[in-house]
Amino acid sequence: MLATLENIFAYDFLVNAFVASILSGITCGIVGCYVVARRKVFLSSGITHASFGGLGIALYAGLNPILGALLFAIISSVGIEYASRRGGVREDSAVGIIWSVGMAIGALFMSLRPGYATDLTSYLFGNILLVDNRDIVWLTLLTLFVVIGAIIWLRRIMFIAFDEDFARSQAVAVTAVSYLMAIIIAITIVLSIKVMGIILLLSLTTIPVVIANSLTKDYRKIAILSATIAVVGNIAGFLLSYHYDIPTGSCIIFILVLLLVGVKLLTLYRGVRRV
Repeated sequence: MLATLENIFAYDFLVNAFVASILSGITCGIVGCYVVARRKVFLSSGITHASFGGLGIALYAGLNPILGALLFAIISSVGIEYASRRGGVREDSAVGIIWSVGMAIGALFMSLRPGYATDLTSYLFGNILLVDNRDIVWLTLLTLFVVIGAIIWLRRIMFIAFDEDFARSQAVAVTAVSYLMAIIIAITIVLSIKVMGIILLLSLTTIPVVIANSLTKDYRKIAILSATIAVVGNIAGFLLSYHYDIPTGSCIIFILVLLLVGVKLLTLYRGVRRV
């Protein structure tokens, strides 16, 4: 293990991958609490896949693909929120429409792009080794914003997550916060694409929260635990993928699922013992 860490810290691109594992774990763990509590897992999945449209347009135009995916994801998240609140469209229907349109646009521009899109797999399934210094800067800023925001506004966000009517009675700007959280979800998803990829990213915002929720029902503790579990899963998955030269995203998912099964078996065993 020590030899592995020494090898990792000897190369800048491996250091970036290691740091990205920590930062994306923190942000996805905390933001995932809101996603799961408000039952917006399908929304986050829709935003993730819709960002493929911006990715395809950016690659076709020769621009930064992450920037294209980010703009498309933000527009999609705001559009879904607006359609469900003001447009008279159910949220799941709006997600399905945005999801399919985004994927269709991405597929169209990928087909128009000359040559074979060899780098497409890196965005669909992730390639943590592609994380550069610019990605680390943006992930760091996002992590600081999410952590500070959680410390200051966690109570208000918790009200909205569980009961919008009660939140309004406490003078919480529910609509504004909902739009803001939709944008934060979009940014978190896109900045973590290189870590997990569009196809696998949903697991990083859901599985750690489910594990944490199996251990406690306190929203604050769930936020802390889910971030910790996501970081541990990311680092363990990265080290495992480095050692055996297999995809990082797959390793992270397998480790998180094993943790989930272990926690569920432990809680079931405790329940049987009490009976």
